[in-house]
Formats: sequence, structure tokens, C-alpha cells
Amino acid sequence: MTITRLLRIIPGLFILLSLALGVEGSPLFVNKWWLAFTAFVGLNLLQFGFTNVCPMALILKKLGVPEGDGAACCSR
Repeated sequence: MTITRLLRIIPGLFILLSLALGVEGSPLFVNKWWLAFTAFVGLNLLQFGFTNVCPMALILKKLGVPEGDGAACCSR
């Protein structure tokens, strides 16, 4: 896996998981405050769109994940 691919998978997984844990109708419901994590992921995606700086990409790069083709997200 490359950073580019993981930057699509991880936020999607985080959002789905936090919705499952935060929506009262879900069988996995824990607490409504899990929805704050959904907002946090959304805000990170928004700031990444404007600044092209992604904290998750920096973490993955330090862990040694290959960048892949067209991974401009990690140039900083």
C-alpha cells in the first residue's frame, strides 16, 4: 500500500467507525460524542484540501510507507 491509497482508506474507515459508535440507532452505539471524531476527520480533510499538508501523510511517511505515484501530499 502507498500513502496515497491509505489517505483514502483511513479517513473513510474513521468516519464510518465513528458514525457507527456515535449514532443512537446503531447497534454499535457507545456515546454521541463519537460524532466529534467525525467532525475532526472532516476538518482535517478540509484543511488538507486548502493547504496540501496532511498530518496523517506525515505520520505514514515517518513509518516508512512508500509514497506511490502522484503523492503530492507528502512534499512538505
